[in-house]
Amino acid sequence: MSQAILGSPQLYQGRGPTASINFVTCHDGFNLADLVSYNDKHNEANLEDNRDGANDNASWNCGWEGPTDDPSILALRQRQMKNAISMLLVSQGVPMILMGDEFGQSKLGNNNTYGLDAEINWLDWTLQEANQNFHRFVSKMIAFRLAHPVLRSRDFFHHADPAGYGYSDISWHGVRAWQPDWGGRAIAFMLCGNYAKGGTVPDDFIYVALNMHWDALPFELPRLPDGFLWRVFANTGMQAPEDAFDPGSEPELAEQSGCLAGGRSVVILVGRSTAQ
Repeated sequence: MSQAILGSPQLYQGRGPTASINFVTCHDGFNLADLVSYNDKHNEANLEDNRDGANDNASWNCGWEGPTDDPSILALRQRQMKNAISMLLVSQGVPMILMGDEFGQSKLGNNNTYGLDAEINWLDWTLQEANQNFHRFVSKMIAFRLAHPVLRSRDFFHHADPAGYGYSDISWHGVRAWQPDWGGRAIAFMLCGNYAKGGTVPDDFIYVALNMHWDALPFELPRLPDGFLWRVFANTGMQAPEDAFDPGSEPELAEQSGCLAGGRSVVILVGRSTAQ
């Protein structure tokens, strides 16, 4: 995962992160809603006895195959979709979102619909209203990415502090600051805004905690420079409208030394000067 967040330098060294087209889903395979709703493909509508399409979809149905009225499963699916969108849009490189994923549109578990000229392949615009809370979250995440040039670098990070700001351009953390656990289910990273666009434009600190454990975990936060405070941009463990805020209007984090990330959730913080 760390290589993808960096823009895949192991693949594009010498070309920069803009060579990396990042996506969770594309025209082949499950779309985002089905990625969290089905363990297996359901391609019967293609009239090939379910033999077509990939069998390995790297998906998880969150405890029930297909549609359900169970509120706990529906909440987990929504959170997992928000997690995916969050990780995509805080990664270096060029993000690609599959049409309909911003609304949470399902294809009923069909992972090979290219030959179907039917509703299953048409964009259902009514879902923009029906799934407005998820669509709102995606919109906020896109706005956040556009507001922060440190998320859109043309060059790979150096994992160093050549200008002497006191912070590396990117640093990795775990539930303890400065101590990443590469073998666990929780990781965090911090971007120093002074290095946005190679240090040519100012930006905030950005901290992202990724908790893929099923239990909530407390994350110790890196200490910011004097006069800076952590603010909460997004928390996928919260319900709308507290799952994401307008960039620039993020509320202060109540406890500046740490934050709690719920089970299977992503927390995004902004470190900004109180003078701004």
